[in-house]
Amino acid sequence: MTAPEAEHGGIIRPQSWRLELPAKTKLINANQNLHFRRKAEMVKVIRNAAWTMARHSDIPALQRAHVYFVIHPDTSIKRRDPGNWAPSAKAAVDGLVDAGILPDDNKDHLLGPDPRIGTPVKGSQLVLWITDLDQMHADHIALLNPPGVLA
Repeated sequence: MTAPEAEHGGIIRPQSWRLELPAKTKLINANQNLHFRRKAEMVKVIRNAAWTMARHSDIPALQRAHVYFVIHPDTSIKRRDPGNWAPSAKAAVDGLVDAGILPDDNKDHLLGPDPRIGTPVKGSQLVLWITDLDQMHADHIALLNPPGVLA
């Protein structure tokens, strides 16, 4: 057993990639009351930013992935509920699909996106962590989600 396997009780950590959207990209918060056109514009910007970053990364095409998103809120935001940025994460995941990283963002190909909170940065930033589920044993995937979901 190699050192990383020994450290994790024999579990081999699957390959993961970090995909940062540019800092200061305007993000959508579920608590915002946006006009549908303004929201559509913001979705397009986030989706295109994720597409661009994915196309210029070393992330291969995956069949199944776990994605969690880390929101680095603006330094001026005091209440930090990471789940509120799910609309931004959805748009970014759609950008991954557009870039060919995932064939689709349905339950057969995607687990998540799950929210996390990161350290505040000026202007906010969204970071996606993408893990190849095809490198994980089904028993380990089961620990990440409720029974019957993407085994």
